[in-house]
Amino acid sequence: MTIHKEGRKYLIVFLLAFTLLDVIVYLFAHPLVFKLVLASSIIMYLLVMQFFRHPSRKIQLDSANILAPADGKVVVVEETEETEYFNDRRLQLSIFMSPLNVHCNRAPVSGKVALFKYHPGKYLVAWHPKSSTENERTTMVIHKESGVEVLVRQIAGAVARRIKWYVKEGDVLTQGDEFGFIKFGSRVDIFLPLDTEIMVKPGDKSVAGKTVLAVFA
Repeated sequence: MTIHKEGRKYLIVFLLAFTLLDVIVYLFAHPLVFKLVLASSIIMYLLVMQFFRHPSRKIQLDSANILAPADGKVVVVEETEETEYFNDRRLQLSIFMSPLNVHCNRAPVSGKVALFKYHPGKYLVAWHPKSSTENERTTMVIHKESGVEVLVRQIAGAVARRIKWYVKEGDVLTQGDEFGFIKFGSRVDIFLPLDTEIMVKPGDKSVAGKTVLAVFA
């Protein structure tokens, strides 16, 4: 397992800050206080490290499967109206990413990026009903060779206010490719055709690039 590139700057800054704090406490405080501060610094640093862990994953490619775009918990499986791109009824699956999850996002299917758009917005909590339409977010549509299109939406939350993406319109993605990152968690939505066979339910855990969320008809 490695540290994601999005976390390296943070780890350097935190290391310098915690080291400076520990030195100051060591020089001017009681030894017991120093031990408590040192222990707290180590714990906090390890937590930051795990936020940015980037495990290696072997992706099992299958054009019939829709893989999870994020680690986390499935919180929504429902039919809904998608109004930004499709303007029709779609199956929506949403995955909530907690600060304890791996935060990189992976392509659920292979295909060409037909649309990519960034939307500035609010920072409502990720489970708020309006977060998918009012929060800061990105929208990506992947066009498969078969002609089927899948929409993936990264959504910032109350804590996660840094969405990163590594794709643009016209790029070709292979299933499981990393296309973005949401710092400190939040939510990823995916919109599928109505005849897709759903393989998960609310409450299920997902692993990006590994968990099969659904299967094309």
